[in-house]
Order: sequence, then C-alpha cells, then structure tokens
Amino acid sequence: MEELIYVHKTFEKLIQIEKTINHREFDGCVFQNCDFSSSNFSMNTFIDCEFSNCNLSLINLKSSSLKGVVFKNCKLLGIEFNHCDDFLFEVIFYDCTLDFASFASKKMTKTLFSNCSLKEVSFLNANLFQSNFDKCNLEGTLFNDTDLREVSFATAYNFSIDPEFNKIKKARFASEAIAGLLTKYDIKIV
Repeated sequence: MEELIYVHKTFEKLIQIEKTINHREFDGCVFQNCDFSSSNFSMNTFIDCEFSNCNLSLINLKSSSLKGVVFKNCKLLGIEFNHCDDFLFEVIFYDCTLDFASFASKKMTKTLFSNCSLKEVSFLNANLFQSNFDKCNLEGTLFNDTDLREVSFATAYNFSIDPEFNKIKKARFASEAIAGLLTKYDIKIV
C-alpha cells in the first residue's frame, strides 16, 4: 500500500500483520479475506468501504475516519473504536466478532449490529439512539450513561442494562429477556 489515495480498489487476501499503514484514504474500496491484525492504521480515512472475512483484531484506528464502513464476517477483537474520528462516524456490522472492543463516548445513532458477538464491549457514555442489536450476544457488555432510546434489543441476549443509569425510553426488549434489566436486584424470575 504505497499510494496515498485508493478509489474503488479491491484488496484480496492481503496479509499485513503488525504493519504500519498511515495517512491513506480509501474511497469505495473492498477488502476481502485480508489479515491486518495488530497493525497500525491510525490517521486513515475509509469512505463507503467494505471489509469481508477479514481479521482486524487489535488494529489501531486512532484518529481514523470510518464513514459508511460495512464489516461482514470479520474478526474485530479488542478494537478501540472510541479513538476513531467522530466526524461522520458510521459503521455497520454483520456476523462479526467484536469482543473486548470499545465504543465509549461514540455517537453512533441508527447503527446495525446483526448476528454479532459483543462480549465485554464498552458502550460507556455512547449515543446509540435508534440502533439495532439483532441476534447479538451482549454478555458482559457495559452500558452506563448510554443513550439507548428506541434501541432494539428484541432478539439480543445475555445483556445486563441498568435502567437507572441509561436512557432507555422506547427501547424494545423481548419479554423472555427482560431479566437483563433487573440483574442488579439479584432476583429470580420464574
């Protein structure tokens, strides 16, 4: 990746483990079956890009822009999305593993997480207004001072959300998962 700007380029089976790739712009690019794990991708711009079947675990995205980026079947362990540029931050996740990631203080309204593993993820102080956690495992995920208004948890599972410390007005929950809102009371629902 020697060029500074890439437009509508497809990268397939590219292996760049523990590499530094900074100050690049990717517009309308597709990344398929790539491995960028533990690489430094800080200060890059991704506009309308798609990552499919990629390993991006522990990638550094500090000060990078993610504008309209779609992740499909990707491994995104431990990524600190909270260090990404806030301006026009927009992401979508399908069938991804996002365990141990952080979205702390991110404004990400109307974000779709579909069939994802989000174990031990931090949404501390994030704005998730009208987002959707469709068939997502939220085991150990932290929601505190989080805007969850009108968020759909209808098919999400293993979540624990304290309504006293989060905005949950008009959020949607399946009746069988409502116990996730009462965890702190240590009661048994039968």
